[in-house]
Amino acid sequence: MGVKGLEVLVVGGGVAGIAAAGALAQRGARVMLLEQAAGFLLHGAGLQISPNGARVIRALGQGAALERLGTRSRAVILRKGSSGAQVLRLDMPSDGAGFHLIHRADLIEVLRGALDGVETRMVARVVAVSTEGPRPSVTLEGGAQLGADLVLGADGLHSVIRPALNPSSVKAPFFTGQVAWRALIPCRPDEAPEAQVFMGPGRHLVSYPLRDGRLRNIVAVEERRDWAAEGWSHPGKKAELRAAFAGFGGPVPGWLEQVDTLWLWGLFRHPVAEHWHRGQAAILGDAAHPTLPFMAQGANMALEDAWSLARMLDTAPGIAAGLAAWQKARRDRVIRVVEAANRNARNYHLRAPLAPLAHLVLRASGRIVPNAPLRQFGWIYDHDVTAA
Repeated sequence: MGVKGLEVLVVGGGVAGIAAAGALAQRGARVMLLEQAAGFLLHGAGLQISPNGARVIRALGQGAALERLGTRSRAVILRKGSSGAQVLRLDMPSDGAGFHLIHRADLIEVLRGALDGVETRMVARVVAVSTEGPRPSVTLEGGAQLGADLVLGADGLHSVIRPALNPSSVKAPFFTGQVAWRALIPCRPDEAPEAQVFMGPGRHLVSYPLRDGRLRNIVAVEERRDWAAEGWSHPGKKAELRAAFAGFGGPVPGWLEQVDTLWLWGLFRHPVAEHWHRGQAAILGDAAHPTLPFMAQGANMALEDAWSLARMLDTAPGIAAGLAAWQKARRDRVIRVVEAANRNARNYHLRAPLAPLAHLVLRASGRIVPNAPLRQFGWIYDHDVTAA
C-alpha cells in the first residue's frame, strides 16, 4: 500500500513523536504533530544514545547534527561508591554509529531537523481518542475534533491513547521502592566524555559531561520505602540527596555540594501494553512500553519504534496489517530490554557480602575478556532497525 499521501496525526512532541513524524513524512505521509505545550519542551537533562538509536538518527538524515550537538562517549567506568576506586572500565567503540552523551533539549533539536513537511500544532492537548469507523479521531481540550487515516500516540507515561487501545487490560504501575534525583552542575571542558557509575549498597549514582563539558549530568538512585511521585517536575531536597549519598567518596561529595536545582522522581514499573494498536490507531515509545532508566534505553527504544513503524506501514498491504506486523516484530525485543533494565538496578545496588565478590568477578572478567559486559549487551546495541 505504502504511506505516500496517508494522513497521520501524531500525538506528542517528544523523542518518539518527532522521530515517527519525521520517518513517516520522509516516506510521503501527510503528518500533523500535536503537542500540548506552547512549544517543543527544551528542558530536561542528559540522555545516552547508544548505536541502535544513533542508527535511526542517521537514517533520518540527522547524523551530522547528532555529532555536532552530542558528544561521543569514550567509556563507561564502574566505581566503588565508598572510595570512587575503579572496578571496571568499558571502552566504547570510536567508529560506527557510536555511543553519544546529549542533553535532551539538544536531542529534540537534532530530531526537529527531520520535520520538513510536517505540520506542527502547539497548545493542542488531546483528551480523548476514538478508534471506531474507517478513520480514527482525537478530541482536543476545548472540544475540537481531528480525524486522520492513522493516529499515533507518542504521549508518554500518562498516555491518553494507551487506555483507549487497552480498555480491559489496564494495569496500574507500582512503585519499585526506588527514587531518582536528577541535577545539572557546572563542569570543565577538559573533563573526559565518560559515563561514571558509582555503586553502593541500595543506591548508585551516574554522571557524565554534556555540551562539550560545560555541564555535568547527575542521576542518583536510592532504594527507600517512602513513596515519591512519578515525573521529573517534582523539586527535590538537597539535604536528602546529600544524606542518602553521605558514604560515597571520590568526586561525588564535591559534585553534590554544587547542586542547586534538583528534581526527584519516584520510579514506577509499568507493564508493557498488551495491545499497541486498535483499528487504525497505535501507541509507541513510553506510551507502549515504559522502561526503568538502568539500561539508558528509553529514548533508544522510542527511536527504534518510530523507524520500524514507518517502514512496516510502508511495506504492508494495509494500515491494520502493518500495525499488527510491527507489534509482532517489536514486542519481544522491548520486553527483553525492559527486563534487562530491571536486572541492572539490582546489580548496581549489591550489599556485602555479595558486592565485594561481584566486583572481584568484574575485575577478573575485564582482564580476561576486555569489555565482556559490553559484549553481553550486544543484542541491544548491535541491533539495526534501519537495515534493509
